Amino acid sequence: MLNDETGTLGRPAPAPAAPRTRPAVPRTRPGAAQATPEAAPAAAPGAVRPGWLGPVLVAGIVLAALNLRPAITSLGALFEEVRTGLGMSGTAAGLITSVPALCFAVFGVTAPRLSRRFGPAAVVCAGMAAVAAGLLIRPFAPDAAGFLAASALSLAGIALTNVLLPVIVKRWFPDRVGTMTGLYSMALAVGTSLAAAATVPLTSALGGGWRTGLLVWAVLAVAAVLPWLPVAASARHERRAGRAAAAPAGPGVARSRTAWALAGYFGLQATGAYVTMGWLPQILRDAGVSAGSAGVLLAVTMFMGVPLAFVIPGLAGRMRHQGAVAAGLGVFGIVGYSGLHLAPAAGAWAWAVLLGISNCAFPLAITMIGLRSRTPGGVVRLSAFAQSTGYLVSVPGPLLIGALYQHSGGWDLPLTLMACLLVPQIALGVLAGRDRTIEDEHGVRD
Repeated sequence: MLNDETGTLGRPAPAPAAPRTRPAVPRTRPGAAQATPEAAPAAAPGAVRPGWLGPVLVAGIVLAALNLRPAITSLGALFEEVRTGLGMSGTAAGLITSVPALCFAVFGVTAPRLSRRFGPAAVVCAGMAAVAAGLLIRPFAPDAAGFLAASALSLAGIALTNVLLPVIVKRWFPDRVGTMTGLYSMALAVGTSLAAAATVPLTSALGGGWRTGLLVWAVLAVAAVLPWLPVAASARHERRAGRAAAAPAGPGVARSRTAWALAGYFGLQATGAYVTMGWLPQILRDAGVSAGSAGVLLAVTMFMGVPLAFVIPGLAGRMRHQGAVAAGLGVFGIVGYSGLHLAPAAGAWAWAVLLGISNCAFPLAITMIGLRSRTPGGVVRLSAFAQSTGYLVSVPGPLLIGALYQHSGGWDLPLTLMACLLVPQIALGVLAGRDRTIEDEHGVRD
């Protein structure tokens, strides 16, 4: 791993390397801080990173990850009530269901520029504040336009945090990329499942209708802002004490085959995840499964991501080539979709588990983003490119599946398509998992 400087949390950071010299830096202990000109200025000689920073960072990462999906899944649980309450047209309802992936793509691409200007910790702090503000505002929206605007504010904050959490991990936990990625991937899965499962019961228990059911998740978002305030302040002090930020890194990520493979892999796994979350209950209900059982089976699929989101990144982080993991997850998905095609009701529990395992391609993709660049500066560019491009790829997926279902009158064709899409996903995962970094490839530089 090549870096400009390496310091340990709670201890003075070493003096900067001499100009024009980029020595190989020894592997640092877990929690060691790394800086690059692009991600954040290095600490000045003698600058001290406070000892509390490591534990507070871990808490901040977990709380941020918990808030990356409740804005979406809580709405899904109450969507019919929201549509009725706001008098949404079918067009407006369709726009709201499509807007998450669009916001992730549009706002995620701004993360590198904001990170260079303010530092990744400050941007994540602002992103969590945007999530909280959007969740606080949207239950009081008088119409669909206001509701959509407030939702977009939350989704913009989520997009920035999506891109920059791998950068935070790479910078402060360079020797524990897999473990820390697994921790926040597990927290993300918990937040997703919790909001999906608890929103309706909370709405009934608290009263006040769908507005209260959505408003309650703003409390969790406000809590996520708190640990990032001192982290951002400490990072800002370090930036002021250090040398001036360097000019933005030169172009090159889009010239990397690994970056494109990661973007394609990310997009296809996101397509599978959105199709599963959006259509699995309907697939099962059309096969004769009751509505209640279909909801439970979707919860099982989503819950599989909780333990596996921690295990898979840790395993992948210890491997030189992650292609085998990508292939294995793809095979689970092919079997799951094939089972839904052949015996949807008889083997419903097995297919739900297999698709839940396959959807753990998300934490694998995030882990590979952290491993495919030597520096946090490279990770922020790669993360923005792979996620923004990937989410754009995923936008048509659920809409196409719905159109095929409507025009074919059944699920045979849509399920065949989803199984077939896993073949290029596996191929791209093998390419993205090769033991190389974007800096190794022609035309890519820091």
